[in-house]
Amino acid sequence: MSDRIYLSSPHMGGTEQHYVNEAFETNWIAPLGPNVTGFEQQLEAYFDNQQYVAALSSGTAALHLALILLGVDRGDEVICQSMTFSASANPIVYQGAVPIFIDSEKNTWNMSPALLEEAIIDRIKKGKKPKAIIAVHLYGMPFNAEEIVKIANTYDIPLIEDAAEALGSTYKGKKCGSFGTYGVLSFNGNKIITTSGGGALVSSNLKSKEQAIFLATQARDAAPHYEHSQIGYNYRLSNISAGIGRGQMEVLQDHVLGRRRMHDFYVHLFSDIEGVSVFHEPTDDYFSNHWLTCILMDPKKAKSSPEKLRLELEQQNIESRPLWKPMHLQPIFKQYPYYGNGVSDVLFANGLCLPSGSNLSTMEVDRIRETLLNSL
Repeated sequence: MSDRIYLSSPHMGGTEQHYVNEAFETNWIAPLGPNVTGFEQQLEAYFDNQQYVAALSSGTAALHLALILLGVDRGDEVICQSMTFSASANPIVYQGAVPIFIDSEKNTWNMSPALLEEAIIDRIKKGKKPKAIIAVHLYGMPFNAEEIVKIANTYDIPLIEDAAEALGSTYKGKKCGSFGTYGVLSFNGNKIITTSGGGALVSSNLKSKEQAIFLATQARDAAPHYEHSQIGYNYRLSNISAGIGRGQMEVLQDHVLGRRRMHDFYVHLFSDIEGVSVFHEPTDDYFSNHWLTCILMDPKKAKSSPEKLRLELEQQNIESRPLWKPMHLQPIFKQYPYYGNGVSDVLFANGLCLPSGSNLSTMEVDRIRETLLNSL
């Protein structure tokens, strides 16, 4: 059996070990230290020093803190994109709040602005104005930021921008992660860059960064003893993990280029295959890092199905996976309100994510090509 080809494996740049070794040599083995500070500075520089960044243990932690900073509490309603990973919605429930799920638009697969406004108007009529909006840049594809931000501003509802999959993506030249009241990044092992496990909260407000760090370090008040006047969390990124992140930031653009090359490979491969389309930017306003390249298979035209193709790839030790199962279809969330048009149901039924790593070798790409052509 040939070696496993993963959907999205970590891709080291070469300098990560230097920063990790430096942490060991200086005994900074703690959830603070020079690597944490340096990593935050690199991320802030990436955002042209127009944003402040708090490095945290995960993207989920960042989402949770964003909700806390916005005052989301038990019984509040929070609008959330349905087509996403459960980490986008789980922190809403952590707070005892109620998720209100919104379906996708066809061209970006992200939150539909029309359904978002419909939901806001309806919730207000019901006497429950939403406390926040969580919109997601799915698979690295920017959501329609112009319309989503406009609606959020019109109804004075803070926007939390889940850019966990979208570091390196832009909308109309502006970096994803910088559109909302808060932005959220993820550095999980399968992301565009990784710290093994980690995330970050992005804000244009320095006080928000400081408050996030305070909450992420158990909310310890300024006192010689351990004094706590509010609930805190153990959400800070470790100095070791941040060292990996510092090295990864040095190769971010290379990783984006590598992912986009894989996307171009699939576009070319499927160009003459009936019934298969590759998810791509709808206009030049959108620039996706193509964290994962995804395809849709027309059940009336394609010679295979997503599940059959997944199993055939698996037989060749090549990982692929279905698209995210929408939140409104998840057993744990089925009782919550949903404003839909059926788009995400169709995407889930007909879509598949293909190996997209920036470190795939020529031999691995050839194996993927041969398997796909033989299957389709």
